[in-house]
Amino acid sequence: MPQSNANGQYDVIVIGAGPGGYVCAIRAAQLGLRTACVESRPTLGGTCLNIGCIPSKALLQSSELFAEARGHLSAHGVKVGKVSLDLPQMMAHKDSVVQANVQGVEFLFKKNRIDWLKGSGRITDRNTVRVTDASGKSDSYTAGAIVIATGSDSTPLRDVEIDEERIVTSTGALDLSKVPKSMVVVGGGYIGLEMGSVWQRLGTEVTIVEYLERILPGMDAEVSRLMQRILAKQGLIFRTSSKVTAARRTRNGVKLTVAPAHGGEDSAEEIETDVLLVSIGRRPFTDGLGLEALGVSLDERGRVVTDPRFQTTVPGIFAIGDVIAGPMLAHKAEDDGIAVAEIIAGQAGHVNYEAVPAVVYTFPEAAEVGRNEEQLKRDGVDFRVGRFPFQANGRARAMGVTDGFVKVLADAVSDRILGVQIVGPEAGTMIAEATLAIEFAATAEDLARTSHAHPTLPEAMREAALAVDRRPLHL
Repeated sequence: MPQSNANGQYDVIVIGAGPGGYVCAIRAAQLGLRTACVESRPTLGGTCLNIGCIPSKALLQSSELFAEARGHLSAHGVKVGKVSLDLPQMMAHKDSVVQANVQGVEFLFKKNRIDWLKGSGRITDRNTVRVTDASGKSDSYTAGAIVIATGSDSTPLRDVEIDEERIVTSTGALDLSKVPKSMVVVGGGYIGLEMGSVWQRLGTEVTIVEYLERILPGMDAEVSRLMQRILAKQGLIFRTSSKVTAARRTRNGVKLTVAPAHGGEDSAEEIETDVLLVSIGRRPFTDGLGLEALGVSLDERGRVVTDPRFQTTVPGIFAIGDVIAGPMLAHKAEDDGIAVAEIIAGQAGHVNYEAVPAVVYTFPEAAEVGRNEEQLKRDGVDFRVGRFPFQANGRARAMGVTDGFVKVLADAVSDRILGVQIVGPEAGTMIAEATLAIEFAATAEDLARTSHAHPTLPEAMREAALAVDRRPLHL
């Protein structure tokens, strides 16, 4: 077990304590490396645990229960009286979940004897990090390897000033003091749909403005179309192929201008809303690290350039997670962190980016792993498709949630599974089986011949695999 080093000398210094950074530090410590982690927040866990994945999922779960109690329990023979919202308690629950998680990471640092260097880090040379705390005091620390794990922040909308009260990013949307009557969400991606769903369930009229012709543009087109139909039935309003060209705070809310995405400025219209949520993506956070002076190269999108072993253009300096190419997902950053720690320790760390799942935590959920139909067609791959609807799944019928499907894409010659898409209840949990199948290069036949407990939702996965060979049993 590594020991803390009071002399400021380490084997590894990780800058950033988000999912990529703290996991990297833990794995490095497990491998016997003297490890420190630089973090300027008062708590560990980065964006994900403090103002991202964890608090948003807490609010999604709470708001889903509220919506279920208000309108869906009666179908199961459960009668309740008037259902009311206690927003302060809902927020308190969210905060308690966050606190438990960040305290858990701090415990793991102590358990693994990882030094938390509190402050902002700047790399002054290939082996030195200067850490400046909130009071302005600086100390320098040295290490054989430095790992940049500083994550990302919200991409701003041009000429729109964020105040996190009326014009908010996801950070402000997680902490509104009251339920707004209306909200406009700029961006129809994961975060926009999730936060829009939370507030729509609680009584807000939510309009999603998406620049492209469909929501979830990075996902399978069939998934995108179905998700938009389902969420529209729930009450979300969609304006695709549209853009926000201006927004300003007024006395009672926000006034914004919405125009067609491609030309047609003369048909722009003004909209007033209580809250404007800007959710057009995230950008790598590399400010203040001193990368330019060091000669660390960035690409055209501001991401740190690395080789296949996560090393930057400066030997001994590595980068992982949202600051490098690839999906900006917490679990991808974790995998990067494990791999780079093992590489630094002399092992063969590796991440298979074909087997990194993506999940939208609305209800129903949408999840996918591997390649989708559009990507396979673009790549000229000959493939077969197997689909199975949840409407034909016994457990989904019992739950009363039959919207959605499972789709399995397999190579037409080898039958190897190339991608899986799911829209439906617990899709984020079900996608793990598909991820494992892709990781082990399983075929659709392998999945079809795997016994699945009955009655369960994952039976739909088996049926979709059977459908690749046009032999589903329950359709």
